[in-house]
Amino acid sequence: MEGTQVAAGYQLQQFGSAPSWPPRREMANPEVVTSSCSFHQEENGRTFNQTTSPSEELLLEDQMRRKLKFFFMNPCEKFWARGRKPWKLVIQIIKLAMVTIQLVFFGLSNQMVVAFKEDNTIAFKHLFLKGYVDQTDNTYAVYTQNDVYNQIIFAVNQYLQLRNISIGNHAYESKGTEQSGMAICQHFYKQGNICPGNDTFDIDPKIETECFSVEPDESFYIGTPEENKLNLTLDFHRLLTVELKFKLKAINLQTIRHHELPDCYDFTLTITFDNKAHSGRIKISFDNDISIKECKDWHVSGSVQRNTHYMMIFDGFVILICSASLVLCFRSVIRGLQLQQEFVNFFLLHYKKEISVSDRMEFVNGWYIMLIISDLLTITGSILKMEIQAKSLTSYDVCSILLGTSTLLVWIGVIRYLSFFQKYNLLILTLQAALPNVMRFCCCAAMIYLGYCFCGWIVLGPYHAKFRSLNVVSECLFSLINGDDMFATFANMQRKSYLVWLFSRIYLYTFISLFIYMILSLFIALITDTYETIKHYQQDGFPETELRTFISECKDLPNSGKYRLEDDPPVSIFCCCKK
Repeated sequence: MEGTQVAAGYQLQQFGSAPSWPPRREMANPEVVTSSCSFHQEENGRTFNQTTSPSEELLLEDQMRRKLKFFFMNPCEKFWARGRKPWKLVIQIIKLAMVTIQLVFFGLSNQMVVAFKEDNTIAFKHLFLKGYVDQTDNTYAVYTQNDVYNQIIFAVNQYLQLRNISIGNHAYESKGTEQSGMAICQHFYKQGNICPGNDTFDIDPKIETECFSVEPDESFYIGTPEENKLNLTLDFHRLLTVELKFKLKAINLQTIRHHELPDCYDFTLTITFDNKAHSGRIKISFDNDISIKECKDWHVSGSVQRNTHYMMIFDGFVILICSASLVLCFRSVIRGLQLQQEFVNFFLLHYKKEISVSDRMEFVNGWYIMLIISDLLTITGSILKMEIQAKSLTSYDVCSILLGTSTLLVWIGVIRYLSFFQKYNLLILTLQAALPNVMRFCCCAAMIYLGYCFCGWIVLGPYHAKFRSLNVVSECLFSLINGDDMFATFANMQRKSYLVWLFSRIYLYTFISLFIYMILSLFIALITDTYETIKHYQQDGFPETELRTFISECKDLPNSGKYRLEDDPPVSIFCCCKK
């Protein structure tokens, strides 16, 4: 393999013509040098002296070329050049397998947590909401005063009879020797006299709150709304909201079957009757705020505890592997920066020229920086996972974000090693070359997109459910760009205002035409043009930068033996296959 081939990620930093280099100086002593890159020196930097002889300067150039060429070699080429084992490659493969296995085990455990939360929320809705039907959260409401009282009485009765009616392991929250009760609060205007028939009203917008509680040890049945044992009276003309808030506890026992210790759950339930609009429709919402805590006193017989210890040992090995990867990648980044400074000083001293920013950035390996971030996330996530398994912490969401992001970066990092092969490198080169133009193009397109978002929200929001908020508008327009749900977006537009309906047609037709037929097509064309350019460069050669032109004068092959240092071990043919 020719020494001029380097990691392809560096080949697109500058598309320009090759610089004209100063002619190589004639050697004062031709017997000193036998090849263009044959003088062996230690890898450590040295001070260049302007008073050196031409032959010594030439030897220094050869040494710098060989050092740069070795730096940009792939792991197999470095092995053939100096017998250096590809430890980072081996560690990345091991880390990829271990991190993925760790994520799968945590995902299965987290899946049980999510399923337990969702199942309990559905069960509570059926227990405490009268006549509740699944998938009716957005339309669940009452329309008469008697229905409001019936809903409140029903929820209180179900709460008091929880021990007798619930089929789950639910219980009231205990505070010492007592149990917490259900708090019933109503929020209303301080004073109000509303007469819609006369178009008059007199209201004090100050909001007042009245609360009382129902204890679990009270009678199991508080009667009907007519009996009014709750002593609850609602002034619907001034009423804003009624809230029923209470706490329940449960233990997730299904984790035992998967050899994990159970968690203890606290459910803070809130039933809200929303009358803020005073429209004759009181919407009923149910909120379940869930917190996971360590069980205070527990004992499990069998192999559950032993299995937890095994998982924590495995997590410890993951931390060890990621720490080794972190050290190796950080060391490589530091060496790259040191070599960059050495090359800048050398170039300034010998050629009186400054190195371009693009050539400087070739010494900063973005793959290593990404792996460093991945290692830090994995180590932090593994520590959290060990704490969760030991029931010291319950931060499932934070741990999921850390482990999920780190695994994503680890798998993306594998592409670095595929980039050493030309046929697998096309995607990397295309993304790298197209990224600057794509970012500029997206910035311009985003201005148009945001304009349509704001316009659709303010004009169509009152007449279309998909334009009620900016977030929903953005999701709707993004779906339209991808061709999803077009007919429903047109058909669901209300016709209460012919002017707005006509505007909606102009709005939607222009947006779809502009983004699908023009902006999206230009975006695809931008990627395609870059793809064709890369294919052309792969066939005819990439444009040379000053750094590449300087390195290309070294013709020594990796297996020529001229890169080896005196303390390098002999090369073993079984370690790395020759390309």
